[in-house]
Amino acid sequence: MSDIRTTAPIPSISSIHDAGLQSRVQHLLDQKTKPVGSLGQLEQLALRIACIFGDEQPVLQAPQMLVFAADHGLAARGVSAYPVDVTWQMVENFLAGGAAVSVLARHNGIALNVVDCGVARDFVVREQDPAHKLPVPGEPRLWRRKIAYGSADCSAGPAMTAEQCAMALRNGMALVRQLPGNALLLGEMGIGNTSSASLLLARLCNEPIEAVTGVGTGLDAAGLARKVEVLRQVLALHAGAQEPLDVLCAMGGLEIATMVGAVLQAAVERRVIVVDGFITTAAVLVASRLQPAVLERCVYAHRSGEPGHTRMLAHLQAQPLLDWQLRLGEGSGAALAWPLLQSACTILREMASFASAGVSQQS
Repeated sequence: MSDIRTTAPIPSISSIHDAGLQSRVQHLLDQKTKPVGSLGQLEQLALRIACIFGDEQPVLQAPQMLVFAADHGLAARGVSAYPVDVTWQMVENFLAGGAAVSVLARHNGIALNVVDCGVARDFVVREQDPAHKLPVPGEPRLWRRKIAYGSADCSAGPAMTAEQCAMALRNGMALVRQLPGNALLLGEMGIGNTSSASLLLARLCNEPIEAVTGVGTGLDAAGLARKVEVLRQVLALHAGAQEPLDVLCAMGGLEIATMVGAVLQAAVERRVIVVDGFITTAAVLVASRLQPAVLERCVYAHRSGEPGHTRMLAHLQAQPLLDWQLRLGEGSGAALAWPLLQSACTILREMASFASAGVSQQS
């Protein structure tokens, strides 16, 4: 959409591929006191992070979890097993420290930022509300970036106007610029947002909607059939939406659009982007269709229990770290996988080589 690109210019993101750096890091890994490749995917993870940072001795600093929250007009069509009030109630739970992502972020030293992109309710003023304040260590921070009180019902028209989508993209980019650190962990909250993720995947990757639609928060068989039929109607209504931003406007969500902006900015800054589950991967899918080099900065925390996530990961040629049938969302999987990233960097920096340890190599 030209008007979105005019009001929210998509940043240019170039490839960070560096064959020389990749070769040097691989050599360092191969010289560690172990059989070559014996740490498996942990070595691949170390190599990836080193290449993202452009540093043979990568150090993860001030990780930021961003949980993007918004409501969806499509939820009125019965596509979720939970009522829409759960969105704002879970935002309160995040901020009170009781949600899974709250616990895991706190345990792993990750700053928790909750972004109100379009929740259908206002939240009380909090101590950390002033825009100039950064999150207090260990305390969640609410960022007020509400564009509307939920997206429109995309079974009746576009989920967002072009102006709303452009504002969401700008908000996401600006927020990342304001946060410290070199690692961005993605999370989300929004009743009905697995429907948006399924729609984005179906249209952008030409997948059959029935194959990429799951139970979400726990629909029964009849509920899943109803959800698939509603999504089929949405795709037919928006048959003309084919370009990434058109598709995002027509069938996305305010939290997904804001997340797309955040992903683009994090990629510009060469932060490692830790992707959670189905909905966050959908945001990365959209961002990658705008700027393919985004994918070079991504680490995928896990393979979701949602059936569409496996297909989406395949389209992105992504190898997830965990496969535990997680489908909670929130960024819980990203926070759970975070220690693996820390371990990978520590192995690369601190593990002895055969030469430094005086250990004989394979003959």
